[in-house]
Amino acid sequence: MKPLKRHWSRKKLARRLLFDKSANDEHERSILTKLKHQCGGQFTSKMEGMVTDLTLARGNQASFEEYLSSNLIANLGIDLTVTVLTSGFWPSYKSFDLNFPAEMVRCVEVFNEFYQTKTKHRKLTWIYSLGICNINGKFESKTIELVVTTYQASALLLFNASDRLSYQEIMTQLNLSDDDVVRLLHSLSCAKYKILNKEPSTKIISPTDVFEFYSKFTDKMRRIKIPLPPVDEKKKVIEDVDKDRRYAIDASIVRIMKSRKVLGYQQLVLECVEQLGRMFKPDVKAIKKRIKDLITRDLPREG
Repeated sequence: MKPLKRHWSRKKLARRLLFDKSANDEHERSILTKLKHQCGGQFTSKMEGMVTDLTLARGNQASFEEYLSSNLIANLGIDLTVTVLTSGFWPSYKSFDLNFPAEMVRCVEVFNEFYQTKTKHRKLTWIYSLGICNINGKFESKTIELVVTTYQASALLLFNASDRLSYQEIMTQLNLSDDDVVRLLHSLSCAKYKILNKEPSTKIISPTDVFEFYSKFTDKMRRIKIPLPPVDEKKKVIEDVDKDRRYAIDASIVRIMKSRKVLGYQQLVLECVEQLGRMFKPDVKAIKKRIKDLITRDLPREG
C-alpha cells in the first residue's frame, strides 16, 4: 500500500487528471477500486467523483464545439477548451477576478452563453490559475509557439496594444496582486526565456520597472513552455493531507468495529494503528481524537 499512499492523494490525482498526465480513466478507476477496498468508500468517494467529472467534461466540450460550428456569431477565432467540474469533488483552488485582454474576454462570454443553454441552475466560477494557453509569439526571426499559463498569456497580450508598459500599468490592467505580478513578470523577463525586456536589466522585479516585448528573442525550438514559479502552498498541502488522513482513520475505526462488534478501547487503537500503518505512519493522538469524535456521532456507517 505504500506506493498507493505516495501517489493517491487527491491533490496529485487532480493534477494528473487536469493536465493529461493520467494513463486513462479505466486505469484510474482500477486503482481507486483497490484503494476503496483498503480505506473504505468515504476515503475515495471524492476521487471517484473527479474521474467521473472528467468523462462528463469531455462530453460537454464536444457539445460546445457543436454549438460553435452551428452559431457563426459565436465564432471565436481561438481554439477554446473548458473543463467544467463539480466543486465538491475537487481540491479548493483560489479564484481571482483577472481582467482579461479583449482577445480573451470574448472566449469567456461565449462559453457562458453556451452554458446557459445547458442549465440555468448552476453558476460557473472560473479558475484561471489552472489555465494553459498556447499563443503564437511573432518574433523577427520566426514565429514561436509559447505554452504559458492564463496569467502569463494575459500579460503578453497586453503588448498587442502597447509597445511599453510599466509594472504599475500591468498590475492595474490585469487586476492582480503584487505577488502574482512579480511571479509572472519574473518568469517572462528574468528566467530562461526572456520574452519581455525589462528596464532596468536586473534579476529583481520592482514596482518602478518598465517592460517591452522583446522582438529579437529567438530559440532553436518552435514550441517552448514557459513555467510560472509555484506559489508556496506548503501550509495548504499539510491541511489537505491531515483531512485525507482523518477520513482514512474514520474508515478504519468503523471497519474494525463493524467486523468485531465489541472491542476494548486500547485494542481498537492498536488495531487501527496496525491497519493504517500500511498507508502512513499513524498518530495515536489523532486516532484517539477520531474515536472520541465518532463516539459523539454514534459511529456512522462506512460510506
